[in-house]
Amino acid sequence: MIMEFEPSLIGCYIWNENHSFNMIKKSRECVINIPTVEIATAVVKIGNCSGRDVNKFEEFNLTPLPGKEVRAPLIKECYANFECELTDSSLIKKYNLFVLTVRKAHVAISAQFPKTIHYRGDGLFMISGPTVKKYRKYFKPENL
Repeated sequence: MIMEFEPSLIGCYIWNENHSFNMIKKSRECVINIPTVEIATAVVKIGNCSGRDVNKFEEFNLTPLPGKEVRAPLIKECYANFECELTDSSLIKKYNLFVLTVRKAHVAISAQFPKTIHYRGDGLFMISGPTVKKYRKYFKPENL
């Protein structure tokens, strides 16, 4: 979830049994990768296995890219990658909530917004829909 725009803060719940939980807690950094529907099957399969047992880059034919600000790898096949640093660890023990600062954002240049896939829980996913401008007249950028 977006928590702040400047600096760019993201709240990220991670189950304490996930391999990522201790990796991020220890290294204090991570990359949030935003996949598109083109790799949706791989994304779901990735979520069904653990990095403790599987090299996910090799198993799912993904390309790791070095970060500019963090040591964690970006995924080339993803539309966007956000290099993050753990800013606040006070909510981890009670809520498994990591507060992350985005240090560097990478977004693929495209003429159109891609269809990205997002997990909704209980095995359900959402694919992003069309971009609409009809509400823009109500938008007040000065309130950001």
